[in-house]
Amino acid sequence: MAGRYRLLLENAQQLVLVCGRGEEYLRREAAASPAVLREASLVVGLDGCIKAVGQADVIRNQFSGATFERVIDCSGKCVLPGLVDAHTHPVWAGDRVHEFAMKLAGASYMEIHQAGGGIHFTVEHTRQATEEELLSAFRHRLERMLRAGSTLVECKSGYGLNLETELKMLRVIERARQSVDIGISSTYCGAHSVPKGKTAAEATDDIINNHLPKLKELKLSGEIQVNNIDVFCEKGVFDLESTRRILQAGKEIGLQINFHGDELHPMKSAELGADLGARAISHLEEVSDEGIAAMARAKCAAVLLPTTAYMLRLKQPRARRMLEEGVIVALGSDFNPNAYCFSMPMVMHLACVNMNMSMNEALAAATINAAYALGKSDTHGSLEPGKQGDLLIINASRWEHLIYQFGGHEALIDFVIVKGKVVYQNERCGTMSSY
Repeated sequence: MAGRYRLLLENAQQLVLVCGRGEEYLRREAAASPAVLREASLVVGLDGCIKAVGQADVIRNQFSGATFERVIDCSGKCVLPGLVDAHTHPVWAGDRVHEFAMKLAGASYMEIHQAGGGIHFTVEHTRQATEEELLSAFRHRLERMLRAGSTLVECKSGYGLNLETELKMLRVIERARQSVDIGISSTYCGAHSVPKGKTAAEATDDIINNHLPKLKELKLSGEIQVNNIDVFCEKGVFDLESTRRILQAGKEIGLQINFHGDELHPMKSAELGADLGARAISHLEEVSDEGIAAMARAKCAAVLLPTTAYMLRLKQPRARRMLEEGVIVALGSDFNPNAYCFSMPMVMHLACVNMNMSMNEALAAATINAAYALGKSDTHGSLEPGKQGDLLIINASRWEHLIYQFGGHEALIDFVIVKGKVVYQNERCGTMSSY
């Protein structure tokens, strides 16, 4: 096949497609057996989309007359889809390292929250920060996520709680979206906590009557792009009825429902999300059996966050029960000042060790299912013709090393590629063993 193409990856020991038949998501048995080719190659076109995957000799013959902007020999290495981080809070000022010491001494999340720490501490610092200060820190965090293999990241507002600061955060996310290599799914999370001086009912009315109409106006004008709406549905924060009102109002202006639920107390958030047609619900440490069944029926993704349960010493989400019931299980880092982790390979490792997921299930959860949770599985999450050419090359002969080597991604990830262009090349991979 003649013509000019952007990228050829040749002779991969393993080419991990994840999906091979255009699946939107993988669940039950399908999640346990992702598609993998051996001794395979991949071609990305000038438009940044995958044009072909297949056995190396077949691709070599098919594209014998083609020219490529770049050719990478992947002999002895593995190629995987770029990882998808389905839940982060990456725009903020003021770290909370002092609270980590409090947690280690026995303080609970809600005890710190009620003492003026937690979200309110970050809100105060984020309100005081300039847009440029927030953007600079945000871009640095995104770069660290990219180097750890994430090529699509969900990014929330939620440390403003007033209209002015929430819009400032969303502008920062929009400016980054237009200027960085990593893909971004933007989430309005103005209902992350109840602002000081307001009741939950007053905050709910403010969001519905003031925040969301302004958001709709800015979306229609093209000034910002927002994809999802989020609420922290929790005892002492936003109750079930307030959550329903906010999420429904967001849905009516075209936002996907993707919210925090059943984290610290059983709230029937999963049942509510299924009823509202939510795309995804995160956390779910306290989800009920009925909620799990409702999510499976509604094809509502469960975004599980093993870092949060680990760092807050919460009970782990019941991943096995969800998988067995047919829930679409995705993973996220929950990167925020309270759970400081950029690395989806480490998240996958924790999901396997602490939530009893298999490595295959964790991979599906961090690729195609995380993309589904963001409404992006038609373009991201697997290596199939027509999808965006976002992928990783790792310096190992089996892809499982990305999970097995806890904290080892810095020596393992050789290349990160977005739309067929190398956006990160690890100079150390050629000089150090990944074993």
